[in-house]
Amino acid sequence: MTGAELKKLRQHLGEAIGQPLSVADMAKLCGLPASDGADTIRKWEVTGPTGPVAELLRILAMASDRYPILEMFNVFDRHDVPVKDRPARRQAFREQMRSDVRRRIA
Repeated sequence: MTGAELKKLRQHLGEAIGQPLSVADMAKLCGLPASDGADTIRKWEVTGPTGPVAELLRILAMASDRYPILEMFNVFDRHDVPVKDRPARRQAFREQMRSDVRRRIA
Protein backbone atom coordinates (compact mmCIF):
# COMPACT_ATOMS: atom_id res chain seq x y z
CA MET A 1 0.00 0.00 0.00
CA THR A 2 1.35 3.38 -0.97
CA GLY A 3 0.95 6.63 0.92
CA ALA A 4 -1.56 7.91 -1.65
CA GLU A 5 -3.57 4.69 -1.29
CA LEU A 6 -3.61 5.14 2.48
CA LYS A 7 -4.97 8.69 2.09
CA LYS A 8 -7.68 7.40 -0.25
CA LEU A 9 -8.51 4.59 2.14
CA ARG A 10 -8.97 7.09 4.97
CA GLN A 11 -11.38 9.05 2.78
CA HIS A 12 -13.26 5.94 1.62
CA LEU A 13 -13.60 4.51 5.13
CA GLY A 14 -14.94 7.85 6.31
CA GLU A 15 -17.54 7.79 3.53
CA ALA A 16 -18.44 4.20 4.43
CA ILE A 17 -19.11 4.98 8.09
CA GLY A 18 -20.67 8.36 7.43
CA GLN A 19 -18.08 10.56 9.14
CA PRO A 20 -14.66 11.83 8.11
CA LEU A 21 -11.69 10.06 9.66
CA SER A 22 -8.83 12.11 11.05
CA VAL A 23 -5.23 10.89 11.14
CA ALA A 24 -5.77 10.28 14.87
CA ASP A 25 -8.74 8.04 14.00
CA MET A 26 -6.57 6.10 11.56
CA ALA A 27 -3.95 5.73 14.27
CA LYS A 28 -6.59 4.19 16.55
CA LEU A 29 -7.65 1.83 13.75
CA CYS A 30 -4.05 0.69 13.41
CA GLY A 31 -3.59 0.26 17.15
CA LEU A 32 -0.94 2.97 17.38
CA PRO A 33 -0.30 4.86 20.63
CA ALA A 34 -2.22 8.11 21.07
CA SER A 35 0.98 10.01 21.87
CA ASP A 36 2.55 9.77 18.40
CA GLY A 37 0.15 7.65 16.34
CA ALA A 38 -1.13 10.57 14.27
CA ASP A 39 2.45 11.52 13.33
CA THR A 40 3.08 7.94 12.25
CA ILE A 41 -0.02 8.00 10.03
CA ARG A 42 1.12 11.29 8.48
CA LYS A 43 4.49 9.67 7.66
CA TRP A 44 2.75 6.61 6.22
CA GLU A 45 0.59 8.85 4.05
CA VAL A 46 3.86 9.73 2.32
CA THR A 47 5.80 6.46 2.45
CA GLY A 48 3.01 3.91 2.88
CA PRO A 49 2.58 1.41 5.71
CA THR A 50 4.17 -2.02 5.58
CA GLY A 51 3.88 -5.39 7.25
CA PRO A 52 1.05 -6.24 9.61
CA VAL A 53 -0.43 -2.73 9.48
CA ALA A 54 -0.78 -2.85 5.71
CA GLU A 55 -2.56 -6.21 6.02
CA LEU A 56 -4.87 -4.86 8.75
CA LEU A 57 -5.77 -1.91 6.52
CA ARG A 58 -6.53 -4.26 3.61
CA ILE A 59 -8.97 -6.06 5.88
CA LEU A 60 -10.56 -2.87 7.22
CA ALA A 61 -10.92 -1.60 3.64
CA MET A 62 -13.65 -4.17 3.13
CA ALA A 63 -15.95 -1.85 5.10
CA SER A 64 -16.10 0.29 1.95
CA ASP A 65 -17.95 -0.79 -1.18
CA ARG A 66 -15.00 0.60 -3.16
CA TYR A 67 -12.78 -2.33 -2.13
CA PRO A 68 -13.27 -6.02 -2.85
CA ILE A 69 -14.06 -8.57 -0.21
CA LEU A 70 -10.83 -10.53 0.20
CA GLU A 71 -10.93 -14.14 -0.91
CA MET A 72 -10.24 -15.49 2.57
CA PHE A 73 -13.38 -13.69 3.84
CA ASN A 74 -15.60 -14.54 0.89
CA VAL A 75 -18.03 -17.10 2.25
CA PHE A 76 -20.83 -15.78 0.05
CA ASP A 77 -19.98 -17.43 -3.25
CA ARG A 78 -19.92 -20.97 -1.91
CA HIS A 79 -22.17 -23.63 -3.36
CA ASP A 80 -24.22 -23.85 -0.17
CA VAL A 81 -25.26 -20.17 -0.27
CA PRO A 82 -28.22 -19.54 -2.60
CA VAL A 83 -27.34 -17.06 -5.35
CA LYS A 84 -30.32 -14.85 -4.44
CA ASP A 85 -29.05 -14.50 -0.85
CA ARG A 86 -25.48 -13.52 -1.72
CA PRO A 87 -25.93 -9.74 -2.22
CA ALA A 88 -27.71 -9.36 1.14
CA ARG A 89 -25.04 -11.40 2.90
CA ARG A 90 -22.26 -9.32 1.33
CA GLN A 91 -24.00 -6.13 2.45
CA ALA A 92 -24.46 -7.50 5.98
CA PHE A 93 -20.75 -8.36 6.07
CA ARG A 94 -19.79 -4.83 5.00
CA GLU A 95 -22.11 -3.39 7.66
CA GLN A 96 -20.40 -5.57 10.24
CA MET A 97 -17.02 -4.26 9.07
CA ARG A 98 -18.31 -0.66 9.32
CA SER A 99 -19.48 -1.32 12.86
CA ASP A 100 -16.03 -2.65 13.68
CA VAL A 101 -14.40 0.51 12.30
CA ARG A 102 -16.76 2.70 14.33
CA ARG A 103 -16.07 0.66 17.49
CA ARG A 104 -12.31 0.92 17.02
CA ILE A 105 -12.35 4.71 16.77
CA ALA A 106 -14.81 5.29 19.60
